[in-house]
Amino acid sequence: MPRPRRLNLIGIPQHITQRGNNRQVCFFDDHDRFTYLELLRRAAQRRSCDIHAYVLMTNHVHILMTPSVADGASRLMQDVGREYVRYINGLYRRSGTLWEGRFKSSLVDSADYCLICHLYIELNPVRAAMVQSPADYRWSSHHFNALGREDDLITPHEEWMALGRDKQSRCTAYRTLFDQTLGDERIEQIRYSNRKGLPLGRKSFRAQIETQLQIKLGTGKVGRPPKSE
Repeated sequence: MPRPRRLNLIGIPQHITQRGNNRQVCFFDDHDRFTYLELLRRAAQRRSCDIHAYVLMTNHVHILMTPSVADGASRLMQDVGREYVRYINGLYRRSGTLWEGRFKSSLVDSADYCLICHLYIELNPVRAAMVQSPADYRWSSHHFNALGREDDLITPHEEWMALGRDKQSRCTAYRTLFDQTLGDERIEQIRYSNRKGLPLGRKSFRAQIETQLQIKLGTGKVGRPPKSE
């Protein structure tokens, strides 16, 4: 059975997840996490991708990025995956794969879903009961997006830039977004789109993707977020 087509479009954000094989641990200590982020930073420059949000969990990663070249996101993930496996296998004297097959990805509708995807990614440690607040978790983009700390891995998305006139006001506005809950339905919508490789966004966004790629997508959960979110 052929693999599903990977949806890649220049200039459209992608929510990417990659999990450890059989949900095994991918990061054993802080040095591993530093190494992964450095590999990600280098690959983002090499493959012309902007990283907007990320979180490193124990056995998987979430990344929100926008490629500016064709197949940039796929090539970035291939580079990082290959180099990180080489690092882990050499350091811990192991062999074989580390990742669970292909990474998952979904195109994200910037206008309504980009910042929602930011929240979903940075709230992962909270949902996993690892911390009470995303600010308490070291290994995510929350410290840049919400607290204004330097992170040369991050290139802010235009939706984040539109939150205020300067960095301080943007961070303040971004933090207020976390006062609202995403809700189980919204969380499942994000997960479903990512798992199935479907666009995350409005019906008009979905139609735009179909027109640009000249394909017909399968069924999925789409729609504008409720006003309460």
